[in-house]
Amino acid sequence: MSAGASAGASAEGRTFDGQLILRGEPGFEEARVDRIFNRRLSDRSPAAVLRVASERDVVEGVRLARERGWRVAVRSGGHSWAQWSVRDDALVLDLGALKEMAYDEATGIVTASPAVQGGSELGPYLAERGRFFVGGHCPTVGIGGFLLQGGQGWNARGWGWAAEYVEAIDVVTAEGELVRADATRNADLYWAARGAGPGFFGVVTRFHLRTRPHPGYLAHTVQAFGLDDFDEVMTWLHETHASIAGTVEIVALTMTDPHLSPDPVLLVTGVAMVDDEREADAALAPFRDNPALDRALLVVDAEPTTFDAERAQQILANPEGHRWVVDNAWLSGTAAEVVPAMRRAYTTLPNEKAFTIWFSMAPLRELPDMAFSVQSEIYLASYVLWEDPAEDAAHRAWLDRAMADLEPVTVGQYLGDSDLAHRQLRFLSDESWERLGRIRAERDPDGLFVGYLAGPEGAANANHWQ
Repeated sequence: MSAGASAGASAEGRTFDGQLILRGEPGFEEARVDRIFNRRLSDRSPAAVLRVASERDVVEGVRLARERGWRVAVRSGGHSWAQWSVRDDALVLDLGALKEMAYDEATGIVTASPAVQGGSELGPYLAERGRFFVGGHCPTVGIGGFLLQGGQGWNARGWGWAAEYVEAIDVVTAEGELVRADATRNADLYWAARGAGPGFFGVVTRFHLRTRPHPGYLAHTVQAFGLDDFDEVMTWLHETHASIAGTVEIVALTMTDPHLSPDPVLLVTGVAMVDDEREADAALAPFRDNPALDRALLVVDAEPTTFDAERAQQILANPEGHRWVVDNAWLSGTAAEVVPAMRRAYTTLPNEKAFTIWFSMAPLRELPDMAFSVQSEIYLASYVLWEDPAEDAAHRAWLDRAMADLEPVTVGQYLGDSDLAHRQLRFLSDESWERLGRIRAERDPDGLFVGYLAGPEGAANANHWQ
């Protein structure tokens, strides 16, 4: 422990297995932004950072914060675009060292700590056992924040949200007590943990997750088009995607691929996650009816792939060491309404690294009783990344204009790609929002946990233009 850790421990009678670093001490600045993926770093300054090394540290850290009058912020994987864990005058509980995994063959349940990376760590661990979890697409995303905000993972349209696979959590409450929460014990915490995101009022130290059999066969279809074909292709996809088999993940994105064109291209992709080649071919067959197929720059038709290959592409699209602005919207409406609204986000990318995705959730599945409660048949998100700080304002302005165009067909947003401090949209149903507030008032009446990083009046859970 640092000198600050020893001093803090002696003052409060607490010791830590990890390291407590107070503001102003050597190493604090590094700890403040350690593992933060978005290098457009915030200048917010916590009171201290506790690099947690054990579950006991979490308990002791929460109790120390209460005694010192600090609020508590939590960092799992560090992939929050808005850097929710970097909060003024709070104690940051950095869970980066909590990476335990255990699999129970009898139940098919995997137990994993919040900093475990869903793709690069949990995925291979389960694959060795013939199992699969619907973790995040980017392999380095930690499961903690991902699951708390709902978990938009592999084939969410067919297999559901990752939060639906949470069977139980071990959680340290605002009182500094470690409890198990599931459908029958501490059910209010269990409900809130599946969708409240950074508004959750506890520290999850362990997730107990239901797994699936690992797909026996993966195949993908990829079609590339010039942006002149945007309207025709996206209109066809809008009218077709709900009818495609639920074993297929459907994504349409605009990106710059110099191997295809010096200009950005529209890619329509389908990944079939099935038992065998014959099933994959049948599931991907509807893509052969794309009316612009004869003008495609590239066609990959139902070719075999692997999760390793798909994750490698995600790493290339999400490089380390960049500055980012990201925003998103749940869209609903006819093709005639939605396609024109998307045009700026898709056809005017601000640089060669930026990309916009369209993610199918149709036909919509009924959600279980959990905090996560806003979705629609189409998810759109734009990701802008760059390295020069001088470009910050221009990229922020482009993204704001693209999102403004979408407002007439926007239902709400997904917390995982949002920044409520910059733009407020609805992310929970009204009923869930009210219920979450009641549970928070009972479980954390003193506001120990920092909650949502939003404007001066807090999170509104409402679309700002309404």
